[in-house]
Amino acid sequence: MNSTITVSVTVYASIERVLECWTQPRHIIRWNNASDDWWTLKASNDLTPGGKFRSTMAAKDGSFSFDFEGTYDTVKKHELIAYSLSDGRKVKIAFEKQNNGVLITESFDAETENPIELQQQGWLAILNNFKKHTEGKSKIELIHFSITIAAPVEKVASIMLQNDTYRQWTAEFNPTSYYEGNWQKGALMLFLGTNDKGEKEGMVSRIREHIPNSFISIEHLGLVRGNEQITTGPEVEGWAGLLENYTFKQQNSNTILEVDIDTNADFKSYFEAAWPKALQKLKEICEQ
Repeated sequence: MNSTITVSVTVYASIERVLECWTQPRHIIRWNNASDDWWTLKASNDLTPGGKFRSTMAAKDGSFSFDFEGTYDTVKKHELIAYSLSDGRKVKIAFEKQNNGVLITESFDAETENPIELQQQGWLAILNNFKKHTEGKSKIELIHFSITIAAPVEKVASIMLQNDTYRQWTAEFNPTSYYEGNWQKGALMLFLGTNDKGEKEGMVSRIREHIPNSFISIEHLGLVRGNEQITTGPEVEGWAGLLENYTFKQQNSNTILEVDIDTNADFKSYFEAAWPKALQKLKEICEQ
């Protein structure tokens, strides 16, 4: 019989905020890692009894990845979530509201390949990452956009990514917008344009994940200034490591496109104004 391991943490946020960050994929991918050399590439979640969840976890160097997945057994709003992992082990997460936060207690069946202490440290590290993300102690803010397009997923994804049509819908950000590179997983990508002086500028990025017609994740690494790529130093402190994710969902003959963006406070209002315009332009192109 497997031993049971318990870890806990108090998160200083409302129960609504805690559950939003715990259950929504756009949040899960930002906290679900035990160390900085791992990340969660993609997550899906059906928070209902009998519903399934999956998180694709990977080493950042690409050396190893696996799916952490299971099925929900019990879901009690604001109180308890219990599930069975794909290997049969059981996990329970209790949420206890307190005066100034929420106590989260997570109990899980230990596996047999790694020492108990190592498993406890790993799960607690993930829980502490969740606490940091939920309490908003980083300077990163998450913005979400969604649009329904009357066209199949394959068409939307193709138009969105092809360089000629990419230039059209991203002109809402910069009339000279374009990219250099390709959309394959692991590829380096430069997102470029020219400024008022006619100088080249933009972002140095990497395609973190690309599941055709389903999901794209971009990690921004730094800035482009003229012919220089800047990926270290104070100039890129507010940009390096930010994510930009696209999720494509087919709904009958329509496509639901969801965009989740990390931003710093300086650019939040700009993105909140520009992204809806860009997505509307993409919709018009796709529906022609």
